[in-house]
Amino acid sequence: MSLLSMDRQTGRWRLSGNQAPLVVLLLIAGLMIAGFLLSDRFGTLRNFSNLFGQAAFLAIIAIGQTLPILSRGIDLSIGSTIAFAAVLTSGLIDNDPEQMLPVTALVLGFGVLVGFVNATASHFLKVHPLIVTLGMAAILRGLMLVYSDTPVGGTPEEYATFAMGRIVSEEEGLTIDIWSGSGLSLAGVFCLLLYALVYLFLKRTRSGRNIYAVGGDPDAARLSGISVYKTLLIAYGFSGFCAALGAVYLVSQQGVGSPELAVKGYELDSITPVVVGGTMLSGGVGGVVGTLLGVVLMSMMGNLLNFLDISTFYQWIVQGVIIIVAVSIYVERRRRE
Repeated sequence: MSLLSMDRQTGRWRLSGNQAPLVVLLLIAGLMIAGFLLSDRFGTLRNFSNLFGQAAFLAIIAIGQTLPILSRGIDLSIGSTIAFAAVLTSGLIDNDPEQMLPVTALVLGFGVLVGFVNATASHFLKVHPLIVTLGMAAILRGLMLVYSDTPVGGTPEEYATFAMGRIVSEEEGLTIDIWSGSGLSLAGVFCLLLYALVYLFLKRTRSGRNIYAVGGDPDAARLSGISVYKTLLIAYGFSGFCAALGAVYLVSQQGVGSPELAVKGYELDSITPVVVGGTMLSGGVGGVVGTLLGVVLMSMMGNLLNFLDISTFYQWIVQGVIIIVAVSIYVERRRRE
């Protein structure tokens, strides 16, 4: 199938089918060429290895956002869920190694619970997910500040393994080292496996296909016997899980959770790769392959702009422009189709 086709009625070229991931691949290739030309440090193996690990957090929250958007919704509570879950993680572990696993499991369960509440409120109150999750964000932020308005607790050194660990090849085989400057990022490998599993879930299971059906037309899905509520529980429960997992990553990286994470703009960060990768905000079209490519594009662009000493403020401007342009192009394409 070709990337472009001629619209016989208008005489204009347009994307054939959902080829957004291919467009993102071309943009990534163009960005890599620009990187090699503009910065000596960009094209090094060490930089790409670091980039692989640094993109893990964005990959985690973006794949979580993908499922609600596929189901014709959105999750704006991600940022506050991350902040509250991060503060809970470091506060409850409180530098006690024996608390690492039980607290991590508790926090991940908390994220799933937040997602379930979002899905339940949206479905039974008949309120748009944008409003429900925005309200949930405010609730979580308030509860977090009641719990602590300053960084609290801390984590043992071993907790850094998830975010900082690297798979290193030694004489006795593969080992994980949190202090090695080389090797393959453990978090990066974990994210690739997560994307593979979610891809198979969406494409090979009935529940995964139901997410596309609900996103395409909820009423038609309901009439065909699909439980819209159960489908939304899966989508938003997974989003909450990924938000909590992102919090675990940040605490693993930084050693402590801070309430300031609530104002970092993670909602926009999670939406951008999803939209750029071709998942339509109107639901039913897209997937995690496009999201992964969107993560690569945004991470690589940020990496290059940092090498060029361009302020983060300008990076936000670029990010906003990319969202507007991408949504405009994809909406126009779908309208024509």
